[in-house]
Amino acid sequence: MSALEGNCGALFVYGSLLDEARRVELLGRKVAATPARLTGYECRRGRYFYIVERGGAETTGLVLSGLGERDFAVLDRYEEVPRLYTRAKVEAAGASGTVLRCWVYLPAPALLEA
Repeated sequence: MSALEGNCGALFVYGSLLDEARRVELLGRKVAATPARLTGYECRRGRYFYIVERGGAETTGLVLSGLGERDFAVLDRYEEVPRLYTRAKVEAAGASGTVLRCWVYLPAPALLEA
């Protein structure tokens, strides 16, 4: 059982938030980041990165852990929730195959129409 399992303070990232400097700029501190993959989702890019459900697909990224309410408020503003993205709970696979329960940003209809 992973330390992140059941942790709602975790977030799977796959786009601009893979960049540690961007995360530090937004959050004002470094946060723990673990390599992970999200099965059943394909990463795409239009104006912004986004993922969509697709059988057999896999998106690689990171699971950020130790995030609090303030962090999610900052990240939600950055991701323009609810206009461009929504936040949903998913299960990602860690490098050792552990299941990591976390949030992920999914595209809102306005993002897909852009």
